[in-house]
Amino acid sequence: MSDQQINIAIVGLGFGAEFIPIFQRHPNANMYAICQRTQSKLDEVGDEFGIDKRYTDYDELLKDPDVDAVHINTPIPNHAEQSIKALKAGKHVACTVPMATTVEECEEIVKLVQETGLTYMMMETVIYAREFLFMKELYEKGELGKVQFLKASHQQDMDGWPNYWPGLPPMYYATHCVGPVLGLTRGEAEYVSCFGSGTIREELHHHYNSPYAVETTHIKFKDSDLSAHIYRSLFDVARQYRESFEVYGVKKAVEWPLIEGEPLVVHTAKKPEPEIPEKVTSPDYAHLLPEPIQGFTTGGVYDSDDNQHLSFTQGAGHGGSHPHLVHEFLDALVDKRSPYPNAQQSANMTCVGIIAHESAKKNGEVMRLPEFTLSK
Repeated sequence: MSDQQINIAIVGLGFGAEFIPIFQRHPNANMYAICQRTQSKLDEVGDEFGIDKRYTDYDELLKDPDVDAVHINTPIPNHAEQSIKALKAGKHVACTVPMATTVEECEEIVKLVQETGLTYMMMETVIYAREFLFMKELYEKGELGKVQFLKASHQQDMDGWPNYWPGLPPMYYATHCVGPVLGLTRGEAEYVSCFGSGTIREELHHHYNSPYAVETTHIKFKDSDLSAHIYRSLFDVARQYRESFEVYGVKKAVEWPLIEGEPLVVHTAKKPEPEIPEKVTSPDYAHLLPEPIQGFTTGGVYDSDDNQHLSFTQGAGHGGSHPHLVHEFLDALVDKRSPYPNAQQSANMTCVGIIAHESAKKNGEVMRLPEFTLSK
């Protein structure tokens, strides 16, 4: 492994603080700076983790010539603007999901990456979770056989979350279920059709002019016979938090458990009927990581449950994905290669949700993904 070190600045210290000790221990990172608008929060985190370089102003951080890359963990409405500013300032970007909230913002990020040669990676947790890595390993070894269909869901009760969440159209935050269905085969969405179902309470409608309780989308893959089905809910649907992914192959299928914490179910074709399903606990994939950060696949970021961000506890630790995300970003920078997902792939994943919501408003009209989201 190269001994090159990348100076990292983390922006947003709610969920973002989860990543500080991972960067601090990664052989290719120098956890250089942190940025948070609230001085007290900035100093609390800076003191806890021993980080001296601190900014309350994002624009000032971007003027720092020693910052090589920013890891953005701010509220959804800020993602695109801050990514665009960072790329224009000559910084590499890792950004939590989603990439943006409009097709135009996605396109600008893709163009900036092409023009500057800088690296952009959307930090989608599900495609680095141990359950997904297990299915990916089966796929790459040929144990699934020909893949015939993929399905994913993300259901979550967002009541009580920050003020940009109320009434959010479910597909606007769809990458946790778009990511795995595209990521397994490294496929691309070519067109989508989406329906809204049910109605959230009326006081939530005006925020985004959207009434839908559930949005369900079919995705047709580019240059493939595959399609996928995804569905999302955020408000007024009775369901435990669930990020799920299922893959159906000729030889084997793998299904996510219905209840959090239960094992996966692997179905094997041509066995006697009672023997087809088998409960399987997904192995951990810490061995894929540099030794100093392997422990972060199973915990250890914060010292107590009381100090963990809600998205981490509600999402069951995001399947141990955080150190894998950090390593993929840094390894891509050091090796001067494209990370997964890169800017174009991130735009494809993100625009699926944006365009799916437009399809729902048009009663399921088939809508194509923009050309800039597709590989040539």
